[in-house]
Amino acid sequence: MNEVEHKRPILVTGAAGRIGSVGRMVTELLLTHGFRVRAQVRVNDERAAMLRDLGAEVVVGDLLDLTAVHRAIEGCERLCFVMSVSPGYLEAAANVAVVAKHHGVKAFVNLSQMTVKEMDIFNTTASPQQKQHWLAEQILSWSGLPVVEVRPTAFMEGLFLQIAKAVSMQDKLTAPFGMGKNSAIAAVDVARVIAEILSDPTEHIGQTYHLTGPVSQDMDAVAREFSAALGRTISYVDVPLDVMKGQLAAFGMPPHVVAHVATMAQLHQDNRYDRFSNDVERLTGVPPISVRAFVQKNAHVFAPVVPSSTE
Repeated sequence: MNEVEHKRPILVTGAAGRIGSVGRMVTELLLTHGFRVRAQVRVNDERAAMLRDLGAEVVVGDLLDLTAVHRAIEGCERLCFVMSVSPGYLEAAANVAVVAKHHGVKAFVNLSQMTVKEMDIFNTTASPQQKQHWLAEQILSWSGLPVVEVRPTAFMEGLFLQIAKAVSMQDKLTAPFGMGKNSAIAAVDVARVIAEILSDPTEHIGQTYHLTGPVSQDMDAVAREFSAALGRTISYVDVPLDVMKGQLAAFGMPPHVVAHVATMAQLHQDNRYDRFSNDVERLTGVPPISVRAFVQKNAHVFAPVVPSSTE
């Protein structure tokens, strides 16, 4: 990396996320290491203000708007494309790829997902989101851009923080995962890998990295990790998939997201999340955090609910 490249901002899209935001953490890590960062956000709210306070250059705009994408990418030679689950994901990915090609981007880190590894021209999954990730990878491959594919498995934040209420109120992990195993990863470990790549991307161009937690285990074993972390017995309760889908719809979750979550649950039941890779430690020199460490770090979220006193 030469001095001119170091002075150019690194673009991070989707930098304003809330729960387990990889984009926000990548932004923070790069700023900590002395890089200039341009953080793309869709809404100019308190999250955007926080990024400015950290020292990021914030650009506000929708990735479905080509003008906004030009404004975000122009002047950047390295970027990380991160976007949450959305029906517009594929269009956004195509916009970013086309505009990045136009502006001569020299390193394009794409946050994809590990399920893509099992897909091909004849087989995707029932999740529109997962299919879009596969299609986006095809577009990036055809583009000739200097791409680095980062494919994490399921996130701990998505699997565990979303069911924190059941842990707090009932000491139970409730999920329709059957006896399937998973090697969930914390968002911070994904962010550490991406920040490492963006710091000096030359040797990573053209590579695909698969990111998992330190061990693949079933949900009973995950419950034991919760128990050890919280100091009380947590048990796993398998719930019917249809019940979960109905609950998600009742909570107002968009159909696109419901289909994605339901597909992930079915893949868990089919044991297709039984994966392991040492790429996190190999790339960063530090092993990924365990479920136990993640739960300890977020213990306040899982704290037992104290019943209100009654007269």
